[in-house]
Amino acid sequence: MTMRKSVALALVFALSAVGLKGGPPFLTDDPEPVELNHWEFYIFGQGDRTSGYDAITGPAIEMNYGILPNTQLHLVAPMANFSSTGTGWASGYGDTEVGIKYRFLDETDSLPQIGIFPMAELATGDSNSGLGNGKTWYRLPLWVQKSWGPWTSYGGGGLALNSAPGQRNSGFAGWLVQRDLGKYITLGTEVFWNGSDTVGVPGSAIANIGGSVNFTEKFNLLFSVGRSFSGERHSVWYFGLYWTGGPEKPEAK
Repeated sequence: MTMRKSVALALVFALSAVGLKGGPPFLTDDPEPVELNHWEFYIFGQGDRTSGYDAITGPAIEMNYGILPNTQLHLVAPMANFSSTGTGWASGYGDTEVGIKYRFLDETDSLPQIGIFPMAELATGDSNSGLGNGKTWYRLPLWVQKSWGPWTSYGGGGLALNSAPGQRNSGFAGWLVQRDLGKYITLGTEVFWNGSDTVGVPGSAIANIGGSVNFTEKFNLLFSVGRSFSGERHSVWYFGLYWTGGPEKPEAK
């Protein structure tokens, strides 16, 4: 039971990623970092349901800061909630996520932007209650993005390195297409594959739809919902609020 709980939370944390034009509310991330000296702040919840358990991350906060050109720092501090068949809910602080996103190729008319986003999932949650992985683990992805007018497409993948008991190293990959529907609405759809990250448990492929309601340039509502169509059964969702800010750009004269 303890291992199964760890599996659930490991998947939920593995599906948290970042960025306004990528990442939340989707599982696939993008290579675009926060601008220098700018910040992003999220309050969100997300969940994963299977036939054997419910795992919910939330309330949680996410913060990103542009510390250098093309480079952002990343932090997620979550509350975790878990329930499996025959047990009650367990709640408490979960595993803390930290990372650095670095874009090493800027987008041009003919070339996409490309970046890396290594992350560590620090073992701050109680694995015995299903609120954490039990041991710090890592994700090493490469992401690619290209835009055409109101359309944006991005994706990539990488490796998850997890040596906790019952866990295993695995791959993951995803791709997404989204479109701005005017000034206030953005909608997208993705396919995300997560390899077998637990001994004896198959991987899964998930189809997801979602988007954002852009109240202003600096405040948005984010949402998505999806389910697996291959491998282990999952139903996933995300709902959050997003703020951004930083130094104002000087007006062109």
